[in-house]
Amino acid sequence: MKIRPESQKPTTPERPEIEYPCIWIYTVIGEDKALLKEVIVTACAPEEVTISHSKSSSGGKYHSLNARLNVKDEKTRLTIFQALKCHPTVKLVL
Repeated sequence: MKIRPESQKPTTPERPEIEYPCIWIYTVIGEDKALLKEVIVTACAPEEVTISHSKSSSGGKYHSLNARLNVKDEKTRLTIFQALKCHPTVKLVL
């Protein structure tokens, strides 16, 4: 078993400091743009959210939408992320 010198050990990235309230953008990917919009509005309620189209796949099957809103604290930010991530319409949330 080899032991790495301290200088070669992998480093864990530090958790970024986020000052709240702040503007947060979720990128939400799925197949049905209209349904994705509904899911975003529901997940972000009662906060007001601005939704914009980001990209579509070359075949047009997948679409990504940006959801931009003001989040008041980390709990709210993570709750919205979980609500989006767990919805069956959503393929990926960034």
